[in-house]
Order: sequence, then C-alpha cells, then structure tokens
Amino acid sequence: MKRQPQPKTLGGFKNNQLPGFDDLIARLHLAPESGQIWLDGKRMFMLHLSAFSALRRELIESLGIDRARGLLTRMGYLAGSKDAELVNSVRKDSSVYDAFSIGPQLHALEGVVRVEPVVVDVDVARGRFYTEFLWWGSIEDEAHAADYGVSADPVCWMQIGYASGYSSAFFGRRVVYREVECGAMGHDACRIIGKPVDDWPDVQEDLRYFDAQPFANRKIISLGDQETAVSGNIEQVSAVENANKSRFKGRQLIGISAAFNSVCHMIERVADTTAPVLLLGETGVGKEIFAQTLHAVSPRAEKPFVAINCAAIPESLIETDLFGVEKGAFTGATISRPGRFELADTGSLFLDEIGCLSLAAQGKLLRVLQEGEVERVGSTKSRHLDVRIIAATNIDLELAVAKGNFRQDLMFRLNIFPIAIPPLRERREDIPILADYFLRRYCDIHKRHRTGFTERALDALLSYEWPGNVREVENIVERAIILSAEGGAMDIGHLPAAVAAGVGLPRPALPMTRVAPQPVFASSTPGVVNDQPISEMDVVNHEGGLNSITAVSLQAAIEQHRGNLSAVARALGVTRPRVAYQAKKLGLESQLRRRT
Repeated sequence: MKRQPQPKTLGGFKNNQLPGFDDLIARLHLAPESGQIWLDGKRMFMLHLSAFSALRRELIESLGIDRARGLLTRMGYLAGSKDAELVNSVRKDSSVYDAFSIGPQLHALEGVVRVEPVVVDVDVARGRFYTEFLWWGSIEDEAHAADYGVSADPVCWMQIGYASGYSSAFFGRRVVYREVECGAMGHDACRIIGKPVDDWPDVQEDLRYFDAQPFANRKIISLGDQETAVSGNIEQVSAVENANKSRFKGRQLIGISAAFNSVCHMIERVADTTAPVLLLGETGVGKEIFAQTLHAVSPRAEKPFVAINCAAIPESLIETDLFGVEKGAFTGATISRPGRFELADTGSLFLDEIGCLSLAAQGKLLRVLQEGEVERVGSTKSRHLDVRIIAATNIDLELAVAKGNFRQDLMFRLNIFPIAIPPLRERREDIPILADYFLRRYCDIHKRHRTGFTERALDALLSYEWPGNVREVENIVERAIILSAEGGAMDIGHLPAAVAAGVGLPRPALPMTRVAPQPVFASSTPGVVNDQPISEMDVVNHEGGLNSITAVSLQAAIEQHRGNLSAVARALGVTRPRVAYQAKKLGLESQLRRRT
C-alpha cells in the first residue's frame, strides 16, 4: 500500500499552505518600454510554452533523451541556485519554512508549476533535510504530453534540477530530488521527494544528469606516481582506500556551475589529442586537479603523470631536474638519473607556475617542445620522448611577454589550447557543494562528526568574495571542523573574521549581472518620482533610463569589484567615463582604481 505522508508543522507550515506572495511580487519589475523584466535585480524573460515545447522536442530528437535530460536538468539547477540568493534579502527574520518556501513560490511565480507542500522537515544546523511536494500543472508535463503522449518515465527534468539547485544552495549540502509520480505518466499531479545525496540509494543514476561530463564530481585517486580516475561506485582495494584518507590524495573535481561545466567540456574536447594544454586562472582555482583529470580521461591514463612546480626549483637545478644528468657531469654527480621529462615518457608532464621560469630555462624548454628530444646534462646523446605537456600559470603571459619576462615563441608553443578556469566568485553556485565536499572529506580524515553549517555560517560563506578560491574554501572548512564541537554544527564563530564579516550583507551577484533599472512613473508633484522625493544621493540622473546609476548600486558594485573601474562599468552596464563621472559626483572617486 502506497504511503500517504502527513503534513508536518515547521515554523508556520500548516494545512499545506505556502506563505503570501506579496513580498516576492514586489521584487518583480516590468519595464516594457525598455524590453526588460527584472526579478530582484536579475533580468528575466517570458517564453511561449509552445516555443519551449518545440525546443525541448528538438533537443530530445537531436541529442537523445539522456543528453537532453541532462542539459535541461543542469539548466534548472542553475536557475534554482540563482533564485536561492533571494533568501539572503527576503524573509531574513522569518521562520525556516517561510524562508525555504521562497523557492517553491518563485517556481510558481515564474509560471512553471503550482507547488503544494506535503512534508517539509528542514533543519540546517542539525543537517536534517527531507521534503515532499506536489506539482500541479507542470509545463514540462504539458509539453511532453503534446509531443509524445503518455510517458513511461517522469519527464519534469528541468524542474527537478531547479528544486535540487535551490535546496542545495539553501541547505549548504548537495540535495537531490526524485520525481516518484508524474502527471505525464497519468498521475493527477507530480510528487517529488528531496533528500541529501548520502541519503539516497543508487544516487549515481541521478547525479549523472547533473554533471556535464562523466569525470566531474568523481574521485581522482593516487596509486604511486600515477593518477587514475574512478567512479564513486566502483569497489576499491585497500591501498586505494588508504590513499583516499591521505590529506593530499583522493581529491575530486567538484562543481555544478555553468562556468565549471564549460571547463569540463573543454577538457573533454582536448583529452584524446596530444596537443599541449595551458591552464589559466588565479591561485587556488584547482589547476592541478584539472590537469590530473585531463590526464585521467585521456588515452594516456594508464601512463605516468608527473607534476613539477617550476616556482620551487632553484635556477641552478632547473636543467638537471627537467632533463636529467649523467654521472660525472659535474662535481657531486655521482650517479646518472633521468629528469622529469624522461619520467613522464608516454604520459603527461604538468608544469605548474610556468611563468616563473627564467628566460634561460624557457629557452631550453622551448627546444625540447619543438624537437621532442631531451639531452641529459653531461651527455651527448639525445633521447626521443613522447610527452603530453600540460602547463599552468596564474599570470598574464601576454603581459609578461610585453614586459620581456616571458618568451613569445614559448607562449605560442604552449598556447595551442588555453583553458581559462574562472575564479570562485564567478561561479558561486559551486560554493555549497564545495563546502559540503570538504566537510565530509575532513570529517573522515580527522575522525570528527559535524552535522553541517548553521544558517548564519552558510550565509557568510555565500557572501564572501573568496580571493583564495577553492583552496581557501578547503582551509576554512577544515579550520571550522577543528574548532567546532563534536556532533554539532559549524557556526559563524568558527569562521575567520574576514568571512564572518559578510554575514547579513547581500550576496554578491555575478560580475556581468546588471543592476535592475527601477520603472519610472510620472507624478504631478515636482521633485517626486514613484511617489518618493528625489534625492541626489538616492537617484543620479534619473532620466537616464537604463544608464541611471544609484548611489547604492554604485557603492555596492565598487565594493564587489574592489574598485576596479572596468569591472564596475561592466557590472552596471555603462561606460567607464560614466562610472568615473558619477563616482566623482558622489564622492566615491577615491574608491576607484584604474587598471594599468
């Protein structure tokens, strides 16, 4: 007999009712004269259901059901993650249920489905999450039924992605929903159940639709000097299990954001070639993990993967370390030994921080890349090698070439297939699952038990700028685990002061997100717009339409982008001179810096 769950009471959850919509509707702004719709400062758009149905059908027929489902699921996940940002600014002082209800209500407000709560049991601090909802009038049910009739399987792929993305961002841990009943299958309504990943059996079947590539969010484990990619559901020998418990082994490539998925697609495209790959990105974004993954999914996966940090090698040893040395080549060379190139033969060589090499070392490296041969120090014999070069740097090589610090011919040789890894502040959707991953990882390593993050701590994590990127997330989560009490949650006091300072502040938007223009309504009262008095500190150049800049939005953009004039202008959607003029007019000029 099918279980019929009874509604639970949680912070105002009674009689299967959602809170009122008025506070969310107030954040919706229509500007038809400019052809734009805004929801809490983020641009939206409306689409005919028939057009969505045609797009969905074409995706299925051109990509196949699995790939089309994955694409729509990931699109929904990102939309849900973005909508979760409203929790920080709406209903901050309300109950957990009212705050969580923002997601289901936005799903309805955006015209996707009517949501009826059945069970909502959410306790962020104690790590408890179980929800059930009914969906009425799903657009995906209607689209699928119109094209294919009654379905044998659930079809609300985009909506499942949305619910999973919203709940993951809200809860601070990866949450997955399953559609156990679907209107397209003949049921009266769709019924969905949401639980943390660890609480689901056979969850890999669900997760494969959230990952753009099979290697995303999978283990990269170390066996000796070789890196091998394995799926999370493959049984491992004891040596592998021990490697996973090591502090520096068993790391994973974690992410779900569009920027992360884009990098994964680039890796997949180049993996089966022999072309050199140049990984670009700020310190801490995980360039070595991406390099290990590239090797692991390439035809060279069973061959050696050798990594070297070019910044850590003394100038006097760079040649012997890279190319090897023959016995008697110089005083102290008592034995012959191969260099890193020889050790990586038939495999991959990862040259980290390649921008730190001296010009002399760059010249020697260029010859090896051009000829495919190395000559040990003190030897007259060349050795032909088959090595896949993966280089990485956090500096602008073109700028280094212009300054004479890097050889242009070497840059051309390395820059065949560059992959730019975006910083964490540009892929904030990844923060919750990264924090959850490091929480589970270091609880296992340190033999501790933590239920998760409190709402305040999660708020601080999502509001912080993360200048140290993924590496900084890892360090901060490990620190919080050590400081917090056994069996409890990690609170704001367990985070560094710089991170805790952001709690309660609006979460930064992505750099390219524009500030929503407020619609202008005429008034018969001079000096009044939208029934509010005009003040120069509140509205600047109000008649400028889309180009108007408020003091609040300008200040927020300056703080978000650390005074970078170009970045502020891009975020506001105006020119750099316009930003400079308004900043000077508002006394904010000293907070701006121009890129030199």
